[in-house]
Amino acid sequence: MCRTSIYNARNNFSALVKSAEEGEVVELTKYDKPVAVIISYSEYEKLQDKKPDFLQALENLKAEYSDVIDDEGLPFERSRECPDPNKNPWD
Repeated sequence: MCRTSIYNARNNFSALVKSAEEGEVVELTKYDKPVAVIISYSEYEKLQDKKPDFLQALENLKAEYSDVIDDEGLPFERSRECPDPNKNPWD
């Protein structure tokens, strides 16, 4: 991974893009804190493909837990660690 300030990146942008094209991740910093990343377009596409939309993720969960889920959703069991809602904590 290559790390450079935005100021330096402005002066060497073509070289940084070429590095990203070759597979190197380029981290851009502002006041020595990371603020952006330059990656190759093929890496960007891979990241986009890995992220399912919400409905697809929900369907995947339903399929994975079909033996536990019914039409009303997951069964609810109160944890033993939950405080009693009827008890005043200040008593």
